[in-house]
Amino acid sequence: MNMSTALNNALGGLSAASRGAAVVSGNIANALTPGYARRSLELATSAVSGNGVRVVGITRHQDPVLIANRRATDADLMAAKTVAQFHSSYEKLLGAADDATSISARLAQFESSLITAASLPGSAQRLDQAARAGGTLSTALNTASEGVRQMRSDADRTIGKQVDTLNQTLKDIEKLNARIPAVRNSGGDIGALLDHRQILVDQVNELVPVNAIARDNDQISLYSDGGLILLEGTAAEFSFSTTGDTMPHMTVGNGLLSGLEINGRPVRVSGEFAQIRGGALMAQFSVRDELTVEAQADLDAVARDLIERFETTGLDPTAAATDPGVFTDDGSRFDPVSETGLASRISLNVVVDPDAGGDSWRLRAGLGALIPGAPGDASQLQAFGAVLTDSRPAPSVGFGTGTMRAAEIAEALLSKAGANAHTADQRSSFAANAQLEMQKVVAEQGVDSDAELQRLMQIEQAYAANARIVAVVDELMDTLLRL
Repeated sequence: MNMSTALNNALGGLSAASRGAAVVSGNIANALTPGYARRSLELATSAVSGNGVRVVGITRHQDPVLIANRRATDADLMAAKTVAQFHSSYEKLLGAADDATSISARLAQFESSLITAASLPGSAQRLDQAARAGGTLSTALNTASEGVRQMRSDADRTIGKQVDTLNQTLKDIEKLNARIPAVRNSGGDIGALLDHRQILVDQVNELVPVNAIARDNDQISLYSDGGLILLEGTAAEFSFSTTGDTMPHMTVGNGLLSGLEINGRPVRVSGEFAQIRGGALMAQFSVRDELTVEAQADLDAVARDLIERFETTGLDPTAAATDPGVFTDDGSRFDPVSETGLASRISLNVVVDPDAGGDSWRLRAGLGALIPGAPGDASQLQAFGAVLTDSRPAPSVGFGTGTMRAAEIAEALLSKAGANAHTADQRSSFAANAQLEMQKVVAEQGVDSDAELQRLMQIEQAYAANARIVAVVDELMDTLLRL
């Protein structure tokens, strides 16, 4: 080997060592950066001397199978957290069994106040207390119903924001798809662009679980698990109209709520043939169109049972067949056709509400009575109290089968909500643990700081060796020149 060849080989080694040190330091610096994939320097034999080394390029390492599995756990966690948050909020609206402000506790207080009033029917104070306890019970149902409506409206608004985010992110990925080949063809490093694109795909995946398919020129296509084409050259465009304030009677079926569309075509977001399976977006549609609807129906069932009990034929001899009972549907008798949203409209009959100008003595004398009657007659109060303890068919299959007392129905409402919240919390915890474990697996395949430091030491040694060769060649050249 002549001195010229040795010098060229050493200079190639110095260049490779310099590039290698930059790559390793970049790996260490970005070990915890989201979306970053480990880089390595690719070397080959020099085409000039045939003995030296030259830099071929920088390879970005990632396992597409691991990334896909990690994205699946990410989407599952987002969906599970959304559902768990709804059930937790709904359970708080109803109150715990030992909570004095829960619906079941309010019902128990009303029933107890009727018994207390019946023990001294001539006491105006006890009659007022019974009437106000009834008003507090109906208000508790109103409040819970309003809370459910608010959660449904929040879900509708969240869907609108997520659709906007989804559209913008898909557009950004489309732009990166076009930019990456241009940068590569110009000799630039596309690693940072690939990292950024991976982060964007992860953001889309949290909303809509996706499958990323590699295409030519380092481009990708995106498909949903249900078969929607999200990105194939051009990004798809989702559309959704935010309603804002929803009402219990509003549904997608009757056209009062917006569905999801992609490129002008409807998207199925639920059922066996759903085109979006998992992720935050599907979970929000589930909250808006299923979970809140079921919760409202359960509250309406409790309100219906309460109103119908006090509309029992013969319960109050002073009331006409068309008159409402102690509890009303916004002042009227219950109409089965208008059950949806009943919990938001249930109210204490104004004729017995002392705070609305009514007379609480009508609880003793009868709602249709013209005069207070005998102050010692507790028969009507006892009848009102007894109707709450009558066993009647459950107003909703979700509360079980068979006959139930009013208190048992309220307890079943709280029990169902508590069981659903517990199950949703367990699923959320499982999804969080699964995602954590998957992140660990992906991290093990990522940047190992210890291994990178070892490589850096090897690069330093290689750099020193090549530098020594350059120094030796320089000494030899000086010697030759002196001779």
